[in-house]
Amino acid sequence: MAEAKPTKRKDSEYLSTLARGISVLRSFTKEHPEMTLSEVAVATELSHAVARRCLNTLVELGYVGKKGKLFLLTPEVMGFASAFIESMNLEEIVRPYLQRVRDKTGDSTSLAVLSEFDILYLVHISTARMIRLAAGVGTRFPAYPTSLGRVLLAHQEPARVDEYFAEVELRKLTTKTITSKSELRKILLQVRKVGYAALQDELDYGIVSVAVPVFGPDGEILAAINCSTATTRVTKDTMVKTRLPELKQAAKKIEVELRRYPILVHSIRSAAS
Repeated sequence: MAEAKPTKRKDSEYLSTLARGISVLRSFTKEHPEMTLSEVAVATELSHAVARRCLNTLVELGYVGKKGKLFLLTPEVMGFASAFIESMNLEEIVRPYLQRVRDKTGDSTSLAVLSEFDILYLVHISTARMIRLAAGVGTRFPAYPTSLGRVLLAHQEPARVDEYFAEVELRKLTTKTITSKSELRKILLQVRKVGYAALQDELDYGIVSVAVPVFGPDGEILAAINCSTATTRVTKDTMVKTRLPELKQAAKKIEVELRRYPILVHSIRSAAS
């Protein structure tokens, strides 16, 4: 268990009580998200009495929850990180890599997450070319007729995919929109196998796109990035051949950046909840 004891100081400005409270908060880790009073006392090297007072105070303030004899952090602790999250803007981290793909291809590029049953755009780099369905940060589209959505769905747990198909109405948005659940399930298996999804004229006529996954440090799907443009510029096959290498390279670089700033991973997952 990670050591979380407070540093001992004799500075008159140093508040040992505050240090003990912070050490209690820091004692909760990925490996130990829930602990008993005794486990917290051991992790922090505090007496049971002091650890109990710290925990009870944090429970009263809403930063720690209680489940039987177990204590655990609550989402309120994320409030401490809000200023840092805002300063470490996701778009500032991702934009250079998507911009590079946009500049090389002339396509719009985006990063999106699966939010309930839709894709939610978190970053979007547009072009001067006009298409009927314009996207931007905060835009939502159904997941099933989009390359971003299929990549995100393909890497979900089977139970999540089952829930998706049980709840979502698969509507024909164009004559080419695939609405067969059995066919879509087969497509998702193939997408997971090959590592990308490419679509044409399914969300709307005249749109072709290709997307790849972005994985978090834990190996779980975190987001997806894509290229999207007009079918008058490029065919789906050519899109895959020419854009896929660029997208895969960008995804790898974004994954490296996210490992450097784990708070952004939490931020992205919060957006996807």
